[in-house]
Amino acid sequence: MPVLLSLLSALFYGLGDFSGGFATRKSPLLAVVTISQIGGAALALVFALADGSPFPRPVDVVWASAAGLCGLLGILMLYRGIAKGVVAIVSPVSALVSAVIPAMAGLAMGERPSAFALAGTLLCLPAILLLSWESGGAAGRARRLESLLHGLAAGLGFGLFFIALSRTGHGSGIWPAFIARGTSLAALLIVASAARRPLVLARGSRLPAVAAGLADMGANILFLLASRSGLLSITAVVSSLFPAPTVVLARIFLKERIPPARIAGLGLAIAGVALIGM
Repeated sequence: MPVLLSLLSALFYGLGDFSGGFATRKSPLLAVVTISQIGGAALALVFALADGSPFPRPVDVVWASAAGLCGLLGILMLYRGIAKGVVAIVSPVSALVSAVIPAMAGLAMGERPSAFALAGTLLCLPAILLLSWESGGAAGRARRLESLLHGLAAGLGFGLFFIALSRTGHGSGIWPAFIARGTSLAALLIVASAARRPLVLARGSRLPAVAAGLADMGANILFLLASRSGLLSITAVVSSLFPAPTVVLARIFLKERIPPARIAGLGLAIAGVALIGM
């Protein structure tokens, strides 16, 4: 069950990234991210109330708030890096680091995956790299370094998000997902107010922006459930396979060609997940 939940989490993360990327083609990034976060917060609140769990303890609120801020750092660094740097460096580095950090944390906390699960996890790591790799073309040394730093910062934010969210108590239900999103949304609104940026979406990007927020929150909830029933060192890596559905969706809807590296990544991901599930 944890592997299935993690796979569904990766699917929804991929759907969210695809929808958010589509929305940012027509509207400003800050507006898209903020509106999507509002949609995600509303969905989390509905699930938290329907779950019936009591409001979490202060320690869980702290972990959830930290997760929200770390996740926001990841999103901002990723998009800033893509906008100013080399996508072929930013994207794979952020995806790989976001998987490695929680995997190492899980092992450090005493998790001991089976031999098959460990082998599958090791296969998934290069799969993540290949799935998000793109041809970077020519780029100056300073630009490559800037892209690397943005990718590392984004991966660090996402990796710490996985760790912090997984540390919330089982009895807190879905509330940590809502608190994390509420924290990141409050920070975004402060940034938007300080920058005096209107949060207005162009026609044609409103539905994708809301869909991105709903999908991302669905992924967060699924990961939260997966991490509570499985090992962080495995669930975080499988959830980080989110570039796979993004690649497939881009092929179906945008008719983008899938290069050999991504095909190899898809094959490694399937083999890795199969080993983990054994």
